[in-house]
Amino acid sequence: MPLVTIKIFEGRDVEQKRGMVKDVTEAIVKTIGCPTTAVQIDIVDLNPENIAQGGQLFSDRR
Repeated sequence: MPLVTIKIFEGRDVEQKRGMVKDVTEAIVKTIGCPTTAVQIDIVDLNPENIAQGGQLFSDRR
């Protein structure tokens, strides 16, 4: 059973997340041949003030 974790910055609406999980699920099913019902996806909404790159918070880049 594939378990996928997707980390994205918060702010996407439910429709965007629905489309994303549909497309990701279809790609996994096509690639490894498992049933759709076997694919689990965990979406983690990240706050930009809690993620940094190159010594700088993403929230400070705006």
